[in-house]
Amino acid sequence: MPMPKRFAFVIADLYGGGAEKSLLYTADGLRQRGHVVKVFILRNKIEHRLPEGLEIENLRVINRFSKMFSTPLVEKWQAARIARALSAFGPDVVLSCSCDKITRHLTFPNLWFWIKSDISAKFSDPDQRAKAFAKVHRFYSGRNVVAVSQGVKDNLLNAIGLQPAEIRAIYNPYERAPFLRMAEESAPVPDGEYLINVGTFEARKRHDRLLRAYEASGVTTPLVLLGKGKGDEEANLRAMIEDMGLVERVILPGYQTNPYPFIRNAKALILTSDAEGLPRALIESLLLGTPVVSVDCPSGPREILSGELADFLVPLEDETALADAIARMDAAPITVTETHYRPFLKETVLPQFEALAK
Repeated sequence: MPMPKRFAFVIADLYGGGAEKSLLYTADGLRQRGHVVKVFILRNKIEHRLPEGLEIENLRVINRFSKMFSTPLVEKWQAARIARALSAFGPDVVLSCSCDKITRHLTFPNLWFWIKSDISAKFSDPDQRAKAFAKVHRFYSGRNVVAVSQGVKDNLLNAIGLQPAEIRAIYNPYERAPFLRMAEESAPVPDGEYLINVGTFEARKRHDRLLRAYEASGVTTPLVLLGKGKGDEEANLRAMIEDMGLVERVILPGYQTNPYPFIRNAKALILTSDAEGLPRALIESLLLGTPVVSVDCPSGPREILSGELADFLVPLEDETALADAIARMDAAPITVTETHYRPFLKETVLPQFEALAK
């Protein structure tokens, strides 16, 4: 075990998303390995369960005023507040996640920007894409970057042309036991066999693709859609299900703070997104022994579906192949073994975060 170091994590909030969840797991994993760890949030918005013993400090720099007057000057004022808190803590490593518009103004030593999604695949409109790429260059050129997968790293360098000071691909770390414990908790899990998709109801997750392929697969096993959407997103999804005549076969249990009983008891999990960084749902499903079917979106699924599961990674736009993979998995589900998820276990990953401490 290396000498104890001090790790600071900076994130906008702990709202119910995958980036926030993986940050908490990483921070607490380092704490459990003997390091001094502190998570700085910029506003008091917390949905996730907080690990016992992990120190969280709310810096309150995102507020009504900062939202109303979001300018570089305000960002620099916010960054100055963060810098004071970091100086008081004295970290060896600072990891910024999902708040880089503010933290890009920091000049703190050994600051790493933790990029969780594949920006190169998020935009099809050329103007939006150009703006997004320019933003990446503005925020991260000459800076230290941690990419959540090798695919994200490759696309930052090759598709976007970023020139960072240093870039490393490090997976999110996982521990199997907590997921198994949470999967044993009481939950309104459907009776009988079912397939599952877990994700926010938003365009990028491509529930339309999922529903078309599910219908075309001919399977009679029900499909559970676990998630929530903003505005009219859930209403639109329900309307799509009704228009396709799938009301009797598609189940929407609503947002669950603990999705793991649903995943553990599913016959298989299906991912149909246009873009991901390193999709947590696939890894968590494997940790719980549930096999997966996924489109080969950038990035992550290709790095996760190994061995026999590679036969269930299908081309992004090939809905016929997706329907076939769903039917094959429904007929004969793959048995998940440790080899499928070993690269993502904390014993494999956390030493790579420790190596950031110079």
